[in-house]
Amino acid sequence: MPELPEVETVKETLKKQILNKKIVDVNIYYSNIIEYPSSDEFKKQIINQTINDIKRRGKWLMFELDDYYLLSHLRMEGRYFLRDKKDEILKHEHVSFVFDNDLELRYLDTRKFGRMHLIKKEEIEKRKPLSELGLEPWDKNLNITYLKGKYKSKKLPIKTVILDQSIIVGIGNIYADEILFLSKINPLKKAYELNDLELNDIIKNTKIILDKAIKSGGTTIRTYESSEGVHGRFQQKLLVHSKENEKCPNCNNTIIKIKVGGRGTYYCENCQK
Repeated sequence: MPELPEVETVKETLKKQILNKKIVDVNIYYSNIIEYPSSDEFKKQIINQTINDIKRRGKWLMFELDDYYLLSHLRMEGRYFLRDKKDEILKHEHVSFVFDNDLELRYLDTRKFGRMHLIKKEEIEKRKPLSELGLEPWDKNLNITYLKGKYKSKKLPIKTVILDQSIIVGIGNIYADEILFLSKINPLKKAYELNDLELNDIIKNTKIILDKAIKSGGTTIRTYESSEGVHGRFQQKLLVHSKENEKCPNCNNTIIKIKVGGRGTYYCENCQK
């Protein structure tokens, strides 16, 4: 699943391709992708809007239009491709935005899990989904006091809690393993049991890991790539995730894999006691 660095890479790739393009038509081939408003209203409202900027909030892409924000969550395998209007519509291309230069931005999603919202600009921070999101990893308000307040009643393992997008946005399964490894925190430790030093390490290492991943274009895992021909390189720098039975980079212990909250979790029993 694309996490914050992958979505950031998609954002930057698309900004080079579609800024200032006017949407003159929309084709919706699988209406469940459009979560809000109805497909008919979505189409009516977005036609003749221009893409002025592309932003990111957590794992959501934010296409800034004249009067609206188009929010797009890629979920498991969503991707965007720029196509010629005459190109054949492929099986898993579910939404296409037709521009005034005979090009189309097509949304492809083999699993059909991706979702889109079209929300008026003045309502963007007041409505779901953005109203439910926590702090960005680089927000100045992300500090020990903030995390203590959020974690104090959390008796779930920290691996589960660190994935909670209502606390810190953008962290998914891959980067959670890497952050906890750098912080020397056992993924099974209860969130409310973390001390100030451990909380500070989570904040610090979240920024370190995500910064490095963004600079590498994210992580390409299995079928995910951020755009056609754009592959991340951070998988080459992963320390523990997907390294089951390999040697820990800090000691001679073997990396193990367990399930935490249904998620495959990789860690070193020696470094993360």
